Amino acid sequence: MWKSKTYIFLAVILTGIFLFLGVGSRETNMKWISDGEFIMGTDDLNSMMNERPSRKVHLSGFWIDPYPVTNAEFRKFVDMTGYKTTAEKPIDVEQLKQQLPPGTELPPATELGPGSLVFSPPDEPVPIEDLSAWWKWVKGASWKHPSGPGSSIEGMDLHPVVHISYNDALAYARWVGKRLPTEAEWEYAARGGLSGKRYNWGDDPRPNGKFMANTFQGEFPYKEQPEDGWKRSSPVGSFPPNGFGLFDMAGNVWQWTSDWYRDTYEASEEEKKFCHNPHGPATSFDPSDPYTPKKVIKGGSFLCTPSYCESFRPSARRGGAIDTGTSHIGFRLVKDAE
Repeated sequence: MWKSKTYIFLAVILTGIFLFLGVGSRETNMKWISDGEFIMGTDDLNSMMNERPSRKVHLSGFWIDPYPVTNAEFRKFVDMTGYKTTAEKPIDVEQLKQQLPPGTELPPATELGPGSLVFSPPDEPVPIEDLSAWWKWVKGASWKHPSGPGSSIEGMDLHPVVHISYNDALAYARWVGKRLPTEAEWEYAARGGLSGKRYNWGDDPRPNGKFMANTFQGEFPYKEQPEDGWKRSSPVGSFPPNGFGLFDMAGNVWQWTSDWYRDTYEASEEEKKFCHNPHGPATSFDPSDPYTPKKVIKGGSFLCTPSYCESFRPSARRGGAIDTGTSHIGFRLVKDAE
């Protein structure tokens, strides 16, 4: 345990030095991912149906940030532009109606103020399928106040920014002259050059007893025992990088991609043979939430655990409502070759 904490402490200190010197900036330290082929998705029966089937994909080379965007970086964007995130704006009632089944009764106006979804663990065991038992809409929650009014990000400059909607991530990307990765780009980068492995470091979830990512330990969702050193998000770079030198491609926070989410992979006959630079489907559809447009999120978060989900695997994927942020979704950016 002490070795793990020592590693985390050193990683945080080094990351801070790199960022201070400019070595870790997005402009100078992006990683080049060479063009190549990989097997996207999985055929492993011990996976979610939306990850299957596997297929061969070829990608052109691209640049990618070594870390998710941090609170410090997002603060600079806000300070220079005055940008207001989705969580800080009044709720668009008409847009909300479009995402609900016809005839759904809206909550009282007093409950529709600006806010975001916050992980709020219950005090006792709850039905694992009941997301409302541990996710709460908190008025006043935002990237600056991750747990709601009264909370702050003081001392968390190097933590990934959260409570970021897809539209917020797009706004930041345009400001810095980059873009969100496609799902294929993200997964290719996450695998770090490994093929056929369950995790982006191999098949052993804890090689030699070492924690490789910020995930959930304990009895989900009510009893957490953070053996990896972190109860919520961790500073970027706190765990070992993958084979491409990228940090936090597993756990810590989910990350937005540019692809629309569908729960099944529907390929054309040509794509079944060979797929080059895929950009996902033309529209979104999640049968469990059919009225809400969603984009693919990848990487899992500090809430992922084998007893509930093991979504820190590179093939794992979920859909995130584009107008909603949560306390465990962030993003990282890519850039095309010049």
